Amino acid sequence: MSSENISKIELFVFDVDGVLTDGSININDDGSETKAFNVRDGFGFRLWLNAGFKIAIITGRSGEALKHRMRSLGIDENLIIQGSTNKSVALDDLIEETGISASSIAYMGDDWPDLPAITRAGFSVCPNDAELEVQNACDFVTTRNGGRGAAREAIAHVLNIKGLYTP
Repeated sequence: MSSENISKIELFVFDVDGVLTDGSININDDGSETKAFNVRDGFGFRLWLNAGFKIAIITGRSGEALKHRMRSLGIDENLIIQGSTNKSVALDDLIEETGISASSIAYMGDDWPDLPAITRAGFSVCPNDAELEVQNACDFVTTRNGGRGAAREAIAHVLNIKGLYTP
């Protein structure tokens, strides 16, 4: 994708497990789940939001930990889609909710269920440890693994091209 097209990105959509986490599912004795999120990714989210753009979540799983983390980062609850069985349909829902076209959306995923959304987004990105088929479909592969700052790296990459990234 050209830098001119990347400059049009307004919405960054993220998968969760394997992108914002390392893909581990931690189940406690009582059956509840915990997730570990990287603080650098959270800072990247704040950079993106402070630049005036939107962030959305599409994930196949559901849980309260994700809701708490996204709320703490200021992510609009209407832009969090959990329990998605079809991420392309979920992307359509976000397009309808935001009025932002697919060509102005960046999508970051790591596994096969993300491919239908990855192939429709204006800019696609994945962590370094994403499945090979996903890496081959993406415009940008981060140097970092999922849950280890890959989302921050992706955001910094896009903000840098937009001329809005100043460390």
